[in-house]
Amino acid sequence: MKYFFLIFAALVLSIVLIAGPRDHHSPNRPFEFFPDMDHQPKVKAQTESRFFADGIGPRVAVPGTVPLGWEIPAKNAAGKSDLQQVANAYSAAPDYYNTGKMGDRWGDGLPVPVTAALMKRGQERYAINCQICHGANGGGNGITSKYGWVGIANYHDQRIVDMSDGEIFNTITNGKNTMLGYGGNITVADRWAIVAYIRALQKAQLGRLADLTPEQQAKLK
Repeated sequence: MKYFFLIFAALVLSIVLIAGPRDHHSPNRPFEFFPDMDHQPKVKAQTESRFFADGIGPRVAVPGTVPLGWEIPAKNAAGKSDLQQVANAYSAAPDYYNTGKMGDRWGDGLPVPVTAALMKRGQERYAINCQICHGANGGGNGITSKYGWVGIANYHDQRIVDMSDGEIFNTITNGKNTMLGYGGNITVADRWAIVAYIRALQKAQLGRLADLTPEQQAKLK
């Protein structure tokens, strides 16, 4: 057994002498037993390349490329947006449609027309993703509040009523405080549908008769 330990000690000492201690710096190229394809022809970020005529390694994005997580409004069979307002809004400010921002500020106003289909979709997505915390009417009294979850936003608070549509969209996307972001689970179009439905919940709780048009008031009477 003693010979085993002597051989083992000699082997460890040999490895240390060859490799050097941890704080040892050598100008020589290290031994690479498993190079893992580290040294192969490839284009690295921010480097030049003789492969391309302009000598630039990183290539310019193909025209029409959409950033990861962004969406373009759907087209109909005729090749035009089903809702021209969506197409116009996206063309004028695609960053707002996808991020809720116009420049360096939160934008306001929905970039999609408010229709019965949009509200129905918003109600459905809200019930699936938001109602468990914020409650059916948006009062922050969802089922999670019954189990001690605190800090749930009440959509009827004046702070959120005054919040821009773009910021609400961003909160759904990236989350805020104890709320996680849903950008990876809810599509851009559905996030705007939820924003529209949240505004409807606020109107249902805080709206006044004077907010309606004369035609709408006449229907109520």
